[in-house]
Amino acid sequence: MKKILIVDDEINMLLVLEAMLRKEGFPVLKAADGLEALQNLEKDENVAVVVTDLKMPGLDGLGLLGRMTDAYPGIPVIIITAHGTVSTAVEALKKGAFDYITKPFDREDLLNVVQKALRTQALSEADVIPEAGDIDHLNIIGTSGEMLRIYDVIAKVAQTTTTILITGETGTGKELIAQAIHRNSPRRDEPFIKINCAAIAETLLESELFGYEKGAFTGAVQRKPGRFELAHQGTLFLDEVGELPKDMQVKLLRVIQDQEFERVGGLRTIRVDVRLIAATNRTLSQDVKDGRFREDLFYRLNVVPIHLPPLRDRKEDIDALVEHFIRKFNRKLNRNVRAVSPAVRDIFVGRYDWPGNIRELENLLERLVLFAQGDIITEEELPRETRFNEKRVYEASSLEGQGTFKEVLRKKTEEIEKDMILRVLEECSGNVSRAAQQLGLSRKGLQLKMIRYNLRKSGSEE
Repeated sequence: MKKILIVDDEINMLLVLEAMLRKEGFPVLKAADGLEALQNLEKDENVAVVVTDLKMPGLDGLGLLGRMTDAYPGIPVIIITAHGTVSTAVEALKKGAFDYITKPFDREDLLNVVQKALRTQALSEADVIPEAGDIDHLNIIGTSGEMLRIYDVIAKVAQTTTTILITGETGTGKELIAQAIHRNSPRRDEPFIKINCAAIAETLLESELFGYEKGAFTGAVQRKPGRFELAHQGTLFLDEVGELPKDMQVKLLRVIQDQEFERVGGLRTIRVDVRLIAATNRTLSQDVKDGRFREDLFYRLNVVPIHLPPLRDRKEDIDALVEHFIRKFNRKLNRNVRAVSPAVRDIFVGRYDWPGNIRELENLLERLVLFAQGDIITEEELPRETRFNEKRVYEASSLEGQGTFKEVLRKKTEEIEKDMILRVLEECSGNVSRAAQQLGLSRKGLQLKMIRYNLRKSGSEE
């Protein structure tokens, strides 16, 4: 289970945080300063979120954030700050911190931020983050024709302030493209602020995007800037923008048009200079036809479209990706794997369709490098579902002993249906309503199938 690492030099604060989180069922690791936190991160790869104090002896919270930005970019960092250091916390957000909470805080504030960080970490497109020096094209691996065309588009749009919409299946690396555009733009030294629209409750989205004034609602004990404000003169990356509710689509449209907004509970209009990059795995043009997404907002976002092809359509890049991930996990796991066998390469390039895209390839290679018996990964070490692609044609001999043709067909259909429901539920973070909509089922219909296949624990109520 994913763990929460809490970092504070005050033992009483560590005990309070530990008690709050353990009461909600979260496994907790503790560290007294930034250096001990880094040791914990090196020893335990199950850390999903770090909650750290700002002021500590040795390596403080900002120092820890800087180290983690380089070594563990996929782990959200939540800053704990006293009222007098809120400006420092805001600076930490600009440097990559996920969020901050102020002392004194109550249990609900802490849990809301931690759960939001966990959802963002689980849905993050940043699982595939190549190290500097391992690659050439704007820190992205791939020399296929499709990727070369994307590099050309990035080179042309990076120098502008044009709004960009990145589309593609989950796991194709949309956030990596957004970061490449920012790094190669005149705004490279300004903040790159990101927000996952699918990971934040609808009731919190407005305050997350636009911030709020002190007293705007219960618990708003001080003013807090939103992501638009933090991204001033930099880039704001709106991931999963297709999940925005209709009322937020209207407000986002106004900000794109006018580059101004008001904080929740505020009257003063705030002007910003923000370069907007949005991403989605949905087909927004179809959502427009279905009435789920505003047509005017779609055209505002879709000024320059960039579509990332799935890995099955750029298999000529697999060899380079495999080499990169083997090097990466050799370093991380202290292993000495040299390559995959020709039989494994044949499966990777010729026979497997990679439904989870680059993220699936990365996760698989981490497992294979960890458990490799020698310095060459063999076919026998692959999981069954990779060795035997689900799309293969069943030979007649493989049906022996499984019943009549109708029985075998029914069983295989149920297997495919169960697997599809599981994958969509995972993509939707267990949200039954959104999963049902994506599958083209009624909510009740999906619930009945989940009961039939014993999948109720995979879903959650909204």
